[in-house]
Formats: sequence, C-alpha cells, structure tokens
Amino acid sequence: MATEEPIVAGVAGRYAAALFDLAQEQNTVSEVEQDLVKFQQLYDMSPDLQRLIRSPVIAAEDQVRALSSVLDKAGVSGLAKNFFGLVARNRRLFAAPDMARAFLALAAKARGEVTAEVVSAHPLTDAQAQALKDQLKATVGKDVKLAAKVDPSLIGGLIVKLGSRMVDSSLRTKLANLSLSLKGGA
Repeated sequence: MATEEPIVAGVAGRYAAALFDLAQEQNTVSEVEQDLVKFQQLYDMSPDLQRLIRSPVIAAEDQVRALSSVLDKAGVSGLAKNFFGLVARNRRLFAAPDMARAFLALAAKARGEVTAEVVSAHPLTDAQAQALKDQLKATVGKDVKLAAKVDPSLIGGLIVKLGSRMVDSSLRTKLANLSLSLKGGA
C-alpha cells in the first residue's frame, strides 16, 4: 500500500526508525514495543502527562526527571526509557506519542502485520473481533491487528479504517444519509 511508506516521514518517523533499528540490533523489539504500548496508554489516560509532554515552557531537565519517574512507576525501562530521556533532552518530547505510534507501525510491518482501526458502538466480543480479523486478513492477505475503540454515538454498526481505506457501516451515518436524501427529495 502506498500509505505504509510515510511511516518514517518527519521528526517522529526518523526517531522511531532509529529506535527500531537499535531495538533490532539488540534483539529487544518486543520489549520496546510493550514499553511503548504502556507509554501510549499512560499518555491517553493522563491529562497531566499530556501537559508535561506538550508544554514548551517546562525545562528539558524537569521533563526528563518527571517523565523518568512516571516511566519507572509504569515499569518502562531499558532502551525505551533511555529513548524518552534523549527525546526530552533534545526538546522533541511533544512528538513522543507520534514516535511511539510510528515505532509500533514499523514493528507490525516487520512482522507482516497491518493494523485496522475499528470503532464500534459497543465493545466487540472475542468472536466478533476474530471474525473481523479473519475477514480483513482475507481481504488484504496479511495478519491484521485490531485497534478497537468504542463510540456510543454510532448507535450501531462499525467504522473500519485500514490504510487509506475506510468502511463506515454505522447506523449514525446511515441515518444521516437517509435524512439528507429525504430533505433532497422534498
């Protein structure tokens, strides 16, 4: 797919590619991947961490100390922890979430795996998730990892994004389209 190449574009991509190369040399790709998933979860759940990472007024040394403490408590260590320290010292911490996403994409690509973003009105059951993975694998010919999110405003159905393709079968969209067609026909 053409959309897979820009993974290493920009600052975040260059840092992620360098970390990925280093992790491959040290045979620690899976450990770094787990640490970056922990970081991403912390970042998504904590507005305080988001402020720390995005703030240009917090001194680099203070960001390094604070982030180091947070990472220690989360169990992030080794190469990933050193990486975040370097990123903070280089005043690039604002791009750390994008760096983590780019690294995860590189690791998935190296395994021959693609990630599909799935948004549903209700959490998918294991059987539903497996059926969706199987269907997507049959379509793209690669193993598919699901990044699932829940959005109750969809009412029902799914929105699936895979690379540059998106399928929106949500009830919200169908109702909106119906409403538009009824207004146009009146």
